[in-house]
Amino acid sequence: MASKDQKGLTVQKENDFSEWYTQLIQKAELIEYSPVSGCYILRPNAYHIWEKMQSYLDGLIKADGIKNCYFPLFIPESLLTKEKKHVAGFAPEVAWVDYGGDTKLGERLAVRPTSETIMYDAYAKWIRSHKDLPLRLNQWNNVVRWEFKHCTPFLRSREFLWQEGHSVFATDSELREDTLKMLNFYERTFREMYAVPTLQGKKSEGEKFAGAVYTLSVEAFLPNGKAIQGATSHHLGQNFAKAFDIQFSDEKQQKQYAWQNSWGISTRSIGVMILMHSDNKGLVLPPKVAFTQAVIVPILFDNSRNAVLTEAHNLVKKLSKKNVSTYLDDRDDYTPGWKFNEWEMKGVPIRIELGPKDLVKKQVLIVRRDTGEKKAVALEKIDVEIPALLETIQHSLFAKAEKHLKESIVTVLNFKDAEKQLKTEKLLFVPWCGKPACEEEFKEKTGAKSLNSPFEQPALKKDQKCFACAEKAVVWFYFGKSY
Repeated sequence: MASKDQKGLTVQKENDFSEWYTQLIQKAELIEYSPVSGCYILRPNAYHIWEKMQSYLDGLIKADGIKNCYFPLFIPESLLTKEKKHVAGFAPEVAWVDYGGDTKLGERLAVRPTSETIMYDAYAKWIRSHKDLPLRLNQWNNVVRWEFKHCTPFLRSREFLWQEGHSVFATDSELREDTLKMLNFYERTFREMYAVPTLQGKKSEGEKFAGAVYTLSVEAFLPNGKAIQGATSHHLGQNFAKAFDIQFSDEKQQKQYAWQNSWGISTRSIGVMILMHSDNKGLVLPPKVAFTQAVIVPILFDNSRNAVLTEAHNLVKKLSKKNVSTYLDDRDDYTPGWKFNEWEMKGVPIRIELGPKDLVKKQVLIVRRDTGEKKAVALEKIDVEIPALLETIQHSLFAKAEKHLKESIVTVLNFKDAEKQLKTEKLLFVPWCGKPACEEEFKEKTGAKSLNSPFEQPALKKDQKCFACAEKAVVWFYFGKSY
């Protein structure tokens, strides 16, 4: 067989997290860098993960009565500037189109950073009566935010894929219920598809969406001691309704401004999953998003080649009937060891080894990607054992990540302890005054910022002081270093 260079990682996750991640996403064939800085090519292995997540979340969205649609990529400047806080929040990130060919446009067009403004211009035309409500639409699209910070594939890019939902209600109570429901959809998606546990809660005033009354989020905590925002659901109140004149006649024929929210998850979620589970051998994929769930590597010799391949093809058929995505790697120009390394790098959850000795014993050797555990399984039980093991792996990955999250949370009551715990890569749970100036000063001193406050709040002592500035504490909050 021809000699091939190993494609393994040259750094370890615990020693150089950034370089480890950069190598992994390329060697696992997830990302290719493009000629445009900050814009990345999603290779089929990565796009498959997005499609699996998309299918799951889209099912939740549609089952709840929300309909999909599509709005234009280009937004007239006059629409983008209608809600002042909103445009101020996005102004540094907006990419503009000034020319169509050689002709200067009469009005600049923004390349969609988010779709509130162009969608709500249409909503104002469609909504007239309380009978037109609720209006609940979602779209799967791409957006452009011209980041000037350090771009990182999946985590922070200038163009990314996402879904953005935009709903309109007659009352604030309906809106609040729906905003929380959408957040729960995201928590379920991270848990069920990515095997990632998250913290659900409300963002600080300084971290909320531009133009929102409040923002809810799911936050993950990664093995490198950094938190990362996974998805958000924004209570927009009547801010945009007033800016875009979205009014309806209620049952008493009185004009009322509508109540709105918006909510979204992006391809950043793939990066969260990669960083959470992967190791020094490469990518580790939860089975529910894996492009290949099981790979069969036959051990071939001239005198038993046909018999081994015949049984390998039978295994593919058996597993396909059980809806297990299976690939038979029967390439002749690579050694079994080289194949093992390649499929470990690509994160395939289960490797099935089959050789002439296994045929005699009527068994295969199964290897788990997440733990490396090996187990002999009878050929006649393969169609039962593999689906069950895939479920076990999915749950095992979540349990490991959940254990890490719980063990990383520490309660601290003062600045000195907070600073100490951050150095040990912990996630802080603190009594906080809630003031933006306090948050900003803490971030400047430590590099850490607020994440969110849990919905279920422990009682604060009557004289409880803020952990950072010693003023009166009003809320328990999660703080940590983050992306």
